Amino acid sequence: FCVFLESFLRNLLLFSEVMRSLFFSDANTVLGKRWKDTADTVIIGGGCVGASLAYHLAKRGVKDVVLLEKSELTAGSTWHAAGLTTYYHPGINVKKIHYDSLKLYETLEAETGQAVGLHQPGSVRIATTAARVDEMKYQMTRTHWHVTEQYMVGPEKIQELFPLLNMNKVLAGLYTPGDGHIDPYSLTMALAAGARMYGAQIYNPAPVTGLRQTPDGKWDVDTPHGTIRADRVVNTAGFWAREVGKMIGLEHPTIPVHHQYVVTATVPEVKALKKELAVIRDLEGSYYLRQERDGLLFGPYEKMEKMVVQDSWVRDGVPPGFGKELFESDLDRIMEHVEMAMEMVPVLKKADIINIVSGPITYTPDLMPMVGPHHGVRNYWTAIGFGYGIIHAGGMGKFLSDWMVNGEPPYDLIECDPNRYGKYADIPFMCAKARESYGFNNVVGYPKEERFEGRPTYRTSGVYELLKDKASMGFHAGWEQPHWYYKPGDDTGYKPSFKRTNWFQPVGRECKLVMEKVGVIDLTPFGKFVVKGKDSLRLLDRLFANTMPKVGITNISHMLTPRGRVFAEVTITQLTPGEFLLITGSGSELHDLRWIEAEVSNGGYDVDISNVTDDIGVLGIAGPNARNVLQKLTEEDLSDSAFKFLHCKLIQIAGVPVRAIRISYTGELGWEMYMDQKNMAIVYQAMMEAGKDQGIDHFGTYAMSSLRLEKGFRGWGAEMNCDTNPLEAGLDYFIKLNKPGDFIGKAALQEIKAKGLKRKLSYISLDTDDIDAEGNETVWCNGKVVGNTTSGAYSYTTQQSLAFAYLPMELTSVGQKVEVELLGRRYPAVVIQEPLVLTEPTRTRLQKKAQSKA
Repeated sequence: FCVFLESFLRNLLLFSEVMRSLFFSDANTVLGKRWKDTADTVIIGGGCVGASLAYHLAKRGVKDVVLLEKSELTAGSTWHAAGLTTYYHPGINVKKIHYDSLKLYETLEAETGQAVGLHQPGSVRIATTAARVDEMKYQMTRTHWHVTEQYMVGPEKIQELFPLLNMNKVLAGLYTPGDGHIDPYSLTMALAAGARMYGAQIYNPAPVTGLRQTPDGKWDVDTPHGTIRADRVVNTAGFWAREVGKMIGLEHPTIPVHHQYVVTATVPEVKALKKELAVIRDLEGSYYLRQERDGLLFGPYEKMEKMVVQDSWVRDGVPPGFGKELFESDLDRIMEHVEMAMEMVPVLKKADIINIVSGPITYTPDLMPMVGPHHGVRNYWTAIGFGYGIIHAGGMGKFLSDWMVNGEPPYDLIECDPNRYGKYADIPFMCAKARESYGFNNVVGYPKEERFEGRPTYRTSGVYELLKDKASMGFHAGWEQPHWYYKPGDDTGYKPSFKRTNWFQPVGRECKLVMEKVGVIDLTPFGKFVVKGKDSLRLLDRLFANTMPKVGITNISHMLTPRGRVFAEVTITQLTPGEFLLITGSGSELHDLRWIEAEVSNGGYDVDISNVTDDIGVLGIAGPNARNVLQKLTEEDLSDSAFKFLHCKLIQIAGVPVRAIRISYTGELGWEMYMDQKNMAIVYQAMMEAGKDQGIDHFGTYAMSSLRLEKGFRGWGAEMNCDTNPLEAGLDYFIKLNKPGDFIGKAALQEIKAKGLKRKLSYISLDTDDIDAEGNETVWCNGKVVGNTTSGAYSYTTQQSLAFAYLPMELTSVGQKVEVELLGRRYPAVVIQEPLVLTEPTRTRLQKKAQSKA
């Protein structure tokens, strides 16, 4: 009946459009509506995401919003979606997207007069293993400081919510009230109705046939009905997103995959129920199951060797005319999951299957959507790659509209940044990762998670071949980078856990190495840009809150948003007059470059910007013996007086030109050395040979994280991001409010400072056993939630567990006692003076001061 009704409504809509076009056919009228030649925003794609963005922009008062749909609204992935809605998400701020979506869906019918078919019986994620129970405890501590309701429940409550469940294996569940499902077609029509109500224009069928950028950064959007000049275009084209991107030379890493779900006929036991069943997610069985009228609907995520990727669409494009078609179903492919569902919900064994829906949904390599302005092209935005578009649509429409209207994102969502992928995300990588992400949909979500399909990419450093068999490698923006190194007798390999695991002792060994001898680390994944030209200093003075360093000097600087939030942390060195080297984190490479290039365009700066990330290799050397090792390899005087902290020099090491900066994120004596990738192995081998008598060895990023935390160093993406201002993050030293230049965010910071802070980043020591904070855990005081951690690690130097946490100002005094929730237990913690361990430059300065007094 639902399929018939949906088809009837669709045909009725098409008939009305045809009739309107017959009665309104003057030269300026298209599809029964007056054609707009200009627009503020053109949205390409009329699924639920595109309709949501049109609704939110129009409601915010943006004039001239136009949505172009190539065939019918909901064509693509929206119309056949299972329509699940949930407040739950493991990502910290993606929870906000889900929350905003559901809060919108709850009121949309009353606002627009269009029914949306929202059901909210709640949902339960089922745990049948001890690891799942730990995962749920882990997720609970990451939710307590959010507004979303979520509870750990036992078998009795689970059976109350889903009385048809076989409880033999059920240990616990994660219950989220308010979850459920919605009719995707009705939702999209309601959003479209709301968009029209607030003044947006929707044209369909109106396929986009071309995109051409004008010299002033606007877009000419070509359709069979005419061309629209737009200030901004947004690609919300679903599985056609790649084809839209190709019009302007972009290869978006999105790929359609086949997803199947099964609908049963009426099940007597379901029909007899007094209230609707909660949605269940059997994580070990890797499927979801919900009530569909008086029957059941369940959808599995099969293993990666069985799932199907529609890679032909990536190579050859989506077949012309494909829109509301489906793939041929394949019950055999999902039979393993059907049998598990039958065991968990026995009434399924007698249920008749009336429909198997097999349709395309779009994946990115990491399963997260690509949302925001795109690097490399002006005024081109994306909202694509939604594997879960129904629950994301409402919140993402709001997120994007807020960003477009206010000029900055309302909160940090870098995990969805469209610029997180680079050239390494080619078709083989994309296919491998899509298979992995689909097949791993319901695997246990451990901290420090690594996935190995599609690796390595071309992004390997000049020492990768020398290190790959000695270390546990991590994946950072396409790069392979050692997390920790093996020694004989170590328990090797990737063995994730919610507690301390096989890397804990080896990382302690590496920290001891750096504190007492000397270690070498591969830092090649850093993002690296060279900015030069007539206006380079003026540009950077506008972008950064710190003063710009003089030639041969390095400093730490921050780009802020207009609201005074921390958009990026960058290490800046002035190499020659007007030529600057900018270093940022691997995950921030194109995120930061896009922001910089946008300011160049907006301000008309005469500069040249080069992304040299792939060309330059980086080796770090740190520890009390670092100078002794390097001095053997260069004629440059490396003494304190000749080569000062935060100074940069071009030196020769083993005959190789190296740009050396005296800095180390471990806080110990050290240098970062920048060189041509092809020369990395020469420099590395020379250092390892020269350091034999100094006890030289390797250390990885886990050790660096521990060492930076005990020195009190903040990390971007943890202690600071677009959710925080630099004053509450304790970055006052780097923020020069009195510098002459009017840097972005200065006025906002002055206002924040005048009003006073409401919270502050605090340094805390935890009394734990075999577990450490990771970040985003809930902090309690006197039985109330008072804050959240941002990062944590074990300090091997002082033998205690540490964390940074945001706390209300009244709880930030040294000695203040709080509790940090880890895996369902609240551990005692206390605010301490930072840093726990002084940096090497500070220790050296104090020693010299003491000696001078003596």
